[in-house]
Order: sequence, then structure tokens, then C-alpha cells
Amino acid sequence: MNKAVEMHRTPAHAGGWMPKDQTHVERWVQRLRHAVTHHPRPLVAPVAEFKALVEGDPTLHLQAEAMFEEAWQHKHLTPLGQVEVRSFAEFLLLLNGIMTTAPEAYEDLQTQEPAGLIGFPINALLNWPMGTVAGYGFFANELVNQQLKKVLAYWAEFLQSPASRYVLTESVSPLDRQTLIVPWLGALAKSQMVAVARGALGEGDNPTPAQFEAIFNCTPGAEYEGFASWDDFFTRTFRPGVRPVAAPDDDAIIVNACESAPLQVVKKVQRQEAFWLKGQHYSLDNLLDFDPHAAEFVGGTVYQAFLSALSYHRWHSPVSGTVRSVKVVNGSYYLANRYQGFINPAGADPSAPNQSQPFLTAVATRALIFIEADNPRIGLMCVVPVGMAEVSSCEVTVREGQRVEKGDPLGMFHFGGSTHCLLFRPGVELEFDFYGQQPGLEATNLRVNTALARVL
Repeated sequence: MNKAVEMHRTPAHAGGWMPKDQTHVERWVQRLRHAVTHHPRPLVAPVAEFKALVEGDPTLHLQAEAMFEEAWQHKHLTPLGQVEVRSFAEFLLLLNGIMTTAPEAYEDLQTQEPAGLIGFPINALLNWPMGTVAGYGFFANELVNQQLKKVLAYWAEFLQSPASRYVLTESVSPLDRQTLIVPWLGALAKSQMVAVARGALGEGDNPTPAQFEAIFNCTPGAEYEGFASWDDFFTRTFRPGVRPVAAPDDDAIIVNACESAPLQVVKKVQRQEAFWLKGQHYSLDNLLDFDPHAAEFVGGTVYQAFLSALSYHRWHSPVSGTVRSVKVVNGSYYLANRYQGFINPAGADPSAPNQSQPFLTAVATRALIFIEADNPRIGLMCVVPVGMAEVSSCEVTVREGQRVEKGDPLGMFHFGGSTHCLLFRPGVELEFDFYGQQPGLEATNLRVNTALARVL
């Protein structure tokens, strides 16, 4: 993300999905609390089912109450600046209110600068409870995740409906009809998205234009500039030529699969590792959902990168070749590495699950796209888009047996933040290029389709 225009990002807030200043999150929760209190409505069906599931299971009910209580105690023992949601019952009411809202962005009225966006509204309520011992047990429960999937699917229907477009053009939040928000199609938000796109690094000259309308496919002058919903805007596409494919005729060049910032490269990955421990090793069996192909990658290389809130959320093929298999793995939604929680002597992750990204590759909802590269020195490789928190859909748009060229679309994330991995077999020697930066939570986006690595 361009340093000059980042939304107050720190390493703990990689990608800009939540404001650095917790005051903005707290104000948003207060307004949400006021709205659901003064305009109560029955719980929508999946939230009501979630309530019944937890209250009907003594262990889950105990864990649900304990995680909010422990988080509240930590807040009052140390100045964490966390959102104060005191109970699971209150969380359910706030969750119910989120079901008819879309992600809002805010402006600091004093500086006239962006203050951030609530791109993870549910995560904002669960950030600190996720870091507790009880929270780890609760969000690891398969029944909890099955119900959360239903909740997120319900919310997805709203985000894919015309009713969600209010955040594209309106400047007042419907929560209280008083708080000013930044319309996504307004000049300020557009300038930020343009700056992020133009700040992405890559090979050669940057072909990114200086206007939103010239970068992304839209219809200037049309209602909502032609976007049918919040999700339609979120999954917007680049105009032709904005992200050219590097070295299209050189199959030794692997291109970047997502507009994303490099997190790390790990070599000699093992088939089975204790991925839940502090070190967050990659465990191929778990990452690949015990796919028979996992054995072929033992001793190979994993490259991981994360996506930013103001960027592009589709995936492209890093190589030319044939799609051998495709699978979407159902996983957890709000489970973070327990060693990034309150048991960590350095303190809990202030924006969970950012610091748990390697761990999430083994437990979160993800897609597995195996591609047999034309270049025999690459051979079979795998693209693994991983959903984080609010992401309830990894949509794959290719099928088994399909021929793909380098840079062709593979699919997209919906509704929220994400990370992804590229897996290569042992013996594939790669020379990565991060364009003068080191991988990590402070890294800057690399352009999708730009040269990422050369096979030696």
C-alpha cells in the first residue's frame, strides 16, 4: 500500500481492513449499539439459529460467555483500547444489526484525511475475544463454523443486493443518519484507491492511469457508475492494459497471482507440521486438505502474500498450463493462532487474525487450484486463496481440465480480507523479486500479473 496514502496502517493492521485508531471502531460500535437498541428487530434466521445452538450446548455457552468476560478483564487490566462488547447476547444483537449494513469508510474531520474503514465489522466485535483461551475453543468448534457460514451467507445476500449500494454514494451512515461517512465513489475514496493502485510495485514502467474510471471497469455518469451492489464494486475489474502480463512468451517467468503484498517465502515445507504452535509452520496435509497431491510438495516452497482493503480482489494464473483439479475447502472463520492471543508475552494481536496468516492456511476456508505448468521445470503447482474473517466465499471460475494462459482469471474473494499462497514442488528453484523490499506485514503491494519469480 502506498505509504503516502495508507489508511493509518501499522503492521498489526496490515492491508488497512480496520482503522489504526480504535476510537473510530469504538464509535462505530456505539452507533451500532444505539441503532439496535432504539430500533429493535427480531433476529434473522441464521443468527437466531446460532443463538439456539450456543445456548443449547452448555460447553459452547460457557465458552461464549467466558471469551467476552476474559477480553473485558484484559481491557481493564491494560489500556488495550478495545471495543467493549460485554456478552455473547449483546454480540448477537450487534451481529443482527450488521446483516443490513455494508462496509463504511470514515474521514477525520479535523485533518480531512481518511480515518479508515470498518471492512471487518464482525471481526471488530470479536477481535479481542478471538485472543482468549475460551475463544480459541469456541471458534475451533465445527458446529460453530457451520452456523457462522450460514450467517455470512445471509449477509452476503445483502452485500450482493442493490440495497448495499448506499455506501457507494451516500455520505451519511444509516445507523444514525448523523455520522458522516466517505462514499466509495466520492472523490476522496477514489483518490485513495487510485493511489494504492498506482503505488503497487512491479516490473518496468507503471502502466496505471491517474483516474479511477481509467483504472477500473465502470460506467461514469450512470447510477452508481454501473455497479450493481457493494460486492460488485468490491470485486471490480481492471480495464484492459492496466495490469499487463509480464513476459507472456517466457514460461520461466512466474507472475503475481493477486494484487498483494509479500508476507514470506518458506522452503522445505513438510507434509505434517504442528501449525498451531507459536512458529506457525506450514503443514501440507492440512493446507491441502489431505489431497493426494500433498506428497508431491514435501520439501517444496510456499510463497504467501496478503491483500489490502482498497485493492483488487481477483486471482490470476501465475503460469500457463492445465488445471488439474479444483476444490473449495470449508474451514473456520474467526479462529486465530492461540499464541497470537493473550497468552503471548508480547501481547495479543491488536488486529486478529493478521498475525495468524500462516496458521490460517491450515484452518480457514480456502480454495485449492492445482495447475500443471507447461514448463516442466515447474510442473504441478498450486494456487491457494485463503479467506480471512468475513470472507465467506472463495469463488473459483475455472474447472478441471481447462487450459489457462499466464494471467488468465482464476476466481475471486468476496466480502472481505484475504491472503493467498503459491506452492511449488521440491527441485523447483525459484528466484523471487520483491522490487527492493523485504516480505512482511509492512510490505507494499506487487501488481497482479507482474513478474514475481524466475524458475532457474
